Amino acid sequence: MAISTIDGQKVWQRRDRNTQLKIWALWMVGTAVFMWCWQQISAATTWPFFWDAPRIAADIGGRAVPPRWSYMDKLWEPLWDTLNIATLGTVMALMMAVPVAFMAARNTTPSALFVRPVALLIIVSSRSINSLIWALLLVKILGPGVFAGLIAISIRSIGFCAKLLYEAIEEIDETQVEAITATGASRWQVMAYGILPQIMPAFAGIAVFRWDINLRESTVLGLVGAGGIGLQLKGSLDTLAWPQVSLILLVILLAVVVSEWVSAKVRGAII
Repeated sequence: MAISTIDGQKVWQRRDRNTQLKIWALWMVGTAVFMWCWQQISAATTWPFFWDAPRIAADIGGRAVPPRWSYMDKLWEPLWDTLNIATLGTVMALMMAVPVAFMAARNTTPSALFVRPVALLIIVSSRSINSLIWALLLVKILGPGVFAGLIAISIRSIGFCAKLLYEAIEEIDETQVEAITATGASRWQVMAYGILPQIMPAFAGIAVFRWDINLRESTVLGLVGAGGIGLQLKGSLDTLAWPQVSLILLVILLAVVVSEWVSAKVRGAII
């Protein structure tokens, strides 16, 4: 905010001259960066395909309707595999994320100098790589199938769950911990009676939220051979069976909607 004078009278201005010049300079730099990025994207784009996209989309949409309802009999087992990948992957991730979270939290780590950096490295490493990339790598190591997808989901979820959980641990009420410690309780008793009861609501919410995310992610792991309904989607896409593709997409949409409803109900009951 600045005040300038005109004919000896003070006039209010929102910004002074230097601040306004800095803002204009930032806009100019931002515009230049945007134009450069647009040039790079434009050079790498095949524009005839882009302009022909509406016609192709309309043609595929016409071929995909109506869905092939008779194909539903072949989707129950892949859908069950997808649910198992999401559920078991979440459980495995939580089992590994809990000790990592306690090692990462400042108020529970055994060593802030040695143990905590290792725990934080595990969290960052897990979160930095997408589950689809984990699945692509694990399919090469373990072979195609549900097990590779299960491990990919669990590895990806460790960092997410551990990060939220260790933040919840650091935000606990220390007076309760001090009161239990004053009774002569051991370290494990303090953790069981002073820390765990305070973080259990957060833990339950994190578990349900991550399960909801994992169910969405597990639907596409089959595209790289990690099992589940995504494998049926890839097979249908490869054979240009568009009625099957539309049915699979409807099933995935319904599964995601149901999982969202379930997770919302569970989180509402917890909170």
